[in-house]
Amino acid sequence: MQKPRTTPATPPQVLVFAASDPTCGAGIQADILTLASLGCHPLTALTAVTVQDTTGVSSLQPLSAELLEQQARTVLEDMPVAAFKIGLLGSVENVLAVAEIVSDYPDIPLIFDPVLASGRGDELSGEEIIAAMREMLLPQTTIITPNAPEARRLAESDEDENEPTLDVCAARLIEMGAQYVLITGTHENTPLVVNTLYNDQGVLRHDRWERLPGSYHGSGCTLASAIAGCIAGGASIEEAVRDAQDYTWQALDKGFRAGMGQFIPDRMFWAREDGEEQEKDKGDAPA
Repeated sequence: MQKPRTTPATPPQVLVFAASDPTCGAGIQADILTLASLGCHPLTALTAVTVQDTTGVSSLQPLSAELLEQQARTVLEDMPVAAFKIGLLGSVENVLAVAEIVSDYPDIPLIFDPVLASGRGDELSGEEIIAAMREMLLPQTTIITPNAPEARRLAESDEDENEPTLDVCAARLIEMGAQYVLITGTHENTPLVVNTLYNDQGVLRHDRWERLPGSYHGSGCTLASAIAGCIAGGASIEEAVRDAQDYTWQALDKGFRAGMGQFIPDRMFWAREDGEEQEKDKGDAPA
């Protein structure tokens, strides 16, 4: 007699607010791949459509705040969400819409990747958007994951005579409301990449990683989404930051050059490694 089918457990669900990238190297596609790779079910609210390739962004068209809100609220009314992940928002109106949506769910962790420019340096978030982020999103942020240039731009002050240190930037972002700040050091001139996690007590951990050759499309999206996935799965902030960095480094190390520009991280590296091992085992099997 056939046993009745049991209903599988629902994987942790993460709602992502981000823009589309047709290369699937960055943006909402990178978030989807990363979260799926880590065993989560990604939910999406599209903020903008971009025209880009692996060399840079040539066009950005934000979606209306009304349409963005309809996407998110329709999903939230139907499906339980374990974490929010925010990427490129595209307009002040979208920043305000997302801020209002997440304010209705204060117990859901919010992982914020402040996308201000493309890897090539294309401007993606102007000063009005940055000001809205500071005022409306940072006070609701569980952890923000800027690279060093983003951290300096978000935390800059008219009173600065010199460029603020990253420690000062982190302290200012925490004063603005973020609970944790993870500043990544890929843009710094150091032999190793040093990523530093802060909270209101100061530095919690430094993590040092081998600096890989080349440039990668979507590394920041991958890291922030991996943190969101780990938190959604039940990890603490420090555990999530540690495990997400390890996953991201491996994805970068296995990255491939799909076009003429930056490398794309291989978010499914583990699946290809398993396949290689199986092929190897077949080859080693006795005849």
